[in-house]
Amino acid sequence: MRLETACVNSVHAQRFFRQQHVSKPKLSGGGRSFRPGGGSSRLSNSVCLVVHCRCNTCPCANDGRAVELAGAAVVAWPRQQQRVGERVNRRQLVQGSAVLPALLLASRSGFAAARTSEDAFGSSAVRDLARTLAGKPYEAPDEKLPSGLHDLDYDQYRSIRYLPERALWRGKNIPFEAQFFHRGFFYKNRVNIFEVADGKATELKYRKADFSFGEKVPAFEDVDLGFAGFRIHAPMNRADYYDEVCVFLGASYFRAVAKGQTYGLSARGLSIDTGEAKGEEFPLFKAFWLERPAPGATSLVIHALLDSKSCAASYRFTVRPGDTTVFDVEMSVYPRVEMQRTGLAPMTSMFFYGPNDRNDIDDFRPSVHDSDGLAIFNGKGESLWRPLSNPRDLQISTFQDLNPRGFGLMQRERNFFAYQDIESSFEKRPSLWMEPIGDWGEGGVKLFEIPTKEEVHDNIAAFWQPKNPLQAKGEHNYTYRLHWGPDSPKAHSRARFTRSGIGARGEDARLFVLDLLGDNLKGIDPAGVKGVVTADKSEIKNIVTQPNPYTGGWRLSFQCQVKGAPIELRAFLAEGDKLLSEVWVYRWAP
Repeated sequence: MRLETACVNSVHAQRFFRQQHVSKPKLSGGGRSFRPGGGSSRLSNSVCLVVHCRCNTCPCANDGRAVELAGAAVVAWPRQQQRVGERVNRRQLVQGSAVLPALLLASRSGFAAARTSEDAFGSSAVRDLARTLAGKPYEAPDEKLPSGLHDLDYDQYRSIRYLPERALWRGKNIPFEAQFFHRGFFYKNRVNIFEVADGKATELKYRKADFSFGEKVPAFEDVDLGFAGFRIHAPMNRADYYDEVCVFLGASYFRAVAKGQTYGLSARGLSIDTGEAKGEEFPLFKAFWLERPAPGATSLVIHALLDSKSCAASYRFTVRPGDTTVFDVEMSVYPRVEMQRTGLAPMTSMFFYGPNDRNDIDDFRPSVHDSDGLAIFNGKGESLWRPLSNPRDLQISTFQDLNPRGFGLMQRERNFFAYQDIESSFEKRPSLWMEPIGDWGEGGVKLFEIPTKEEVHDNIAAFWQPKNPLQAKGEHNYTYRLHWGPDSPKAHSRARFTRSGIGARGEDARLFVLDLLGDNLKGIDPAGVKGVVTADKSEIKNIVTQPNPYTGGWRLSFQCQVKGAPIELRAFLAEGDKLLSEVWVYRWAP
């Protein structure tokens, strides 16, 4: 595996910077404001961060419980090193013949939306639809709205709520329910949603009576508006209460939580040209098909159609809520043009500061982040841990690999006292681990770390980028599993890094203090444990390894000489030739 890195000068980054902002008072203790969504398919020459909502008064609020409205995390960064890649068709996952019904009737948006009351729906219906759609010129999404809805502000939009008693499947002895989001504000694109039952797809029609509207929402005519997105509920924490499990809203963004957790980071269907100076292209989910579960079902199947200038794609999500909520994802991509920089299984998160990065921070909380590190289990069987940072300059890293076994943005710190934030509960934010099914070939895990001065922005992005481009007019199939929960599946018994602390030692040195936990370290002879630390452009001194009696783990510390240039560091614990821990990798930058 080879690590390639790039640091973009802040002056250069600011030249492209554009931040979408919504005026809204922030909650005390670090509440995050509203997140704008992906109304445009491209942002030209811009860096655009993400804005969040964490309140219990949004239309996403579930019967008064605090939940988060998951919107489109629009991000586009300046140019990095250009890389091209190829995606070979490896595995056909969605099988079976299907009837392609009246799903292909023309509309202004180019989406073949079913307009009959019921249409036959087979296992490959959405895949066939995506293939047909990719063979036609791209048409912009339908953003037509009545005048009273077109210019809603934040407060007006959050006062529109779906009535829980109108939820799909309520009262039918089905262990899932669906509620829907109204169009307006940043969410102007029409999304068509269908219920699939007994082999037929029936469109779910918008009904104004299914929503409550605040007093300040202007009057508008009752017409078929479609929806902006939806959320799924299931009795995850209690048998007698349907908790919110996941939400699909804004561009191709979606989120999920596991038992006892609150919303944090997001996933996306696809990323295209992320980091390119010409601007990132933002695909949109424009239709969903929800399969009606049977009584007693433990999973829910969601089909989705994605469209963009460069491609169309189909998705099949099998959602299993629980202690870890698991999404099995089957995806087929049909490029209209050659796609040289495609991000697979993309995810976005927030890292404001932590014990490794508290420069210029004046805040009562020790740490503020939705994720504290990028974990990678590469094709060679090596586990890497890369603590996240909020850099002064834009940083882009590529971890090259062959047939990766998994990666994810993780929230390892689960102690409230590490955050001291009663409202935000960062210790309850989920980790997200992506597990490829089958061989994904050559490529790399790309990590973007964007400077931010506020916690309202998602400034972290990660995804898998194939080495070779996705060829036009082809079919490119992928399957993977997303694990939303407190941790990633453990691939081995080696110890993990749990905390990375960094402090000054004079003007030209930094002290690194790394804590580890692992059952394999218990009872081990301290005399046989050694810390191995290397740096590409610096001298390492005073390497110390010792048991940590307060955590029951171990501590590795060392000093590193620093000057003006970034330094790539690598560290692990070993006993002779035996690796005792995962490998800690880090870029220190001035």
